Amino acid sequence: MAPSPRSGAPLDPRLTSVLAEVPVVASVVGSQPLRQFLTAPARMCILASFAVGQLPQVVPALGRAGKAVFVNVDSSPGLAQDRGALEFLKDLGAHGVVSTRLSLIEKGRPLGLLTVMKVFVTDRSNLRRSLDAVSRGAPDLVEVMPAPIIGRMNATSRRAMSPSIAAGFVESPADVALALAQGASAAATSDPRLWHLRRDQLPPVPPSALKRPVAPPEG
Repeated sequence: MAPSPRSGAPLDPRLTSVLAEVPVVASVVGSQPLRQFLTAPARMCILASFAVGQLPQVVPALGRAGKAVFVNVDSSPGLAQDRGALEFLKDLGAHGVVSTRLSLIEKGRPLGLLTVMKVFVTDRSNLRRSLDAVSRGAPDLVEVMPAPIIGRMNATSRRAMSPSIAAGFVESPADVALALAQGASAAATSDPRLWHLRRDQLPPVPPSALKRPVAPPEG
């Protein structure tokens, strides 16, 4: 029997403090944006497209700068998809890992790593599979892609996916504000301009933007 969706776990206290001032996660793709992230007030990043040989230099440097470092294991060339890779990242000082793979999410927690399960929701049948994977993996965070899909989920699905990071098509302060108003704990973006966005700078969200489109029931 498939497990029932979780009702929404609380945000880990370590992440609550990290996201308190700037509710934006920096998607740092490759080394070019590193300098911009180091000088930005955003404190949490997801490293993607960093070769395994770059990580021993990059991860500790970000940690010394007070950043919370998560590594996308799926998109790190040369990094194995196994427990040994997670132990390697833990030893470097990474705070957590990101993956679409249930097996890696399940292996991360016993090592003391925070885990982020990345899910791509393209239709209702895919949503059901994603909910099942999240229920099984019990990650600390769910990275939901694309962000606009959150507005099409019903309340039960949103709770089951929480706490969440909205990612994909996050292009403006209004996108960040909407994601938070819809229940996300943060929004992720590769746009360095949004890495400076503080909570007190978020624009108001019009009530009309929070109305869920009429659609056939999920399930």
